[in-house]
Amino acid sequence: MHNIEPYHRWRDQYISAEDELSPFFGRSYDEFYYTQKIYNYFIHPQWDNFGSATLYMKVLFVDYKKGFAVFEMFGEWNDCLHNDVMFLKRDVVDEMLPEGINKFIIIGENVLNFHASDDCYYEEWYDDVKEDGGWVCLLNLLPHVEEEMKDARLDFFLNFGHQFNDVNWRAFLPKNLLKKVEGLMAVERRLT
Repeated sequence: MHNIEPYHRWRDQYISAEDELSPFFGRSYDEFYYTQKIYNYFIHPQWDNFGSATLYMKVLFVDYKKGFAVFEMFGEWNDCLHNDVMFLKRDVVDEMLPEGINKFIIIGENVLNFHASDDCYYEEWYDDVKEDGGWVCLLNLLPHVEEEMKDARLDFFLNFGHQFNDVNWRAFLPKNLLKKVEGLMAVERRLT
């Protein structure tokens, strides 16, 4: 697990540790000492801890003019035991909402497991962004993670599913990824 590192090819356009509006502003990273763990496994030091014991993230890109952010997640998303969505909502999302961010693209291919609890924070997040035309979209979820999220009925608040899987997001620049996701969401809205 220590070899899985956050996507880094957009660093010439955005670095969260250098963004004064970012919840991760001023963080420093050591490339030689691995101190963070998921259970008994060390993880790459570039991942950001936001309060969860088993889920880490990286803010890959933020565009304040277009109002969107791209997160990459890594680990076990456990709302049941650790209330991970609460930490994500309170310590990251709530810091971005006042800055005009209302569209969230979450890369979920490295979310290894998901354990649901109630949907209150997801509903709150949905309510916070919907009036301004915002949304939350998860890309490339593993099949069992997607199934758990569907079983928890989170698809009422989050956009995910087969049409958002297998997106080769690394082939896009951030603004083109936003267009791609908006296009997929437009198709989905016409089909439902």
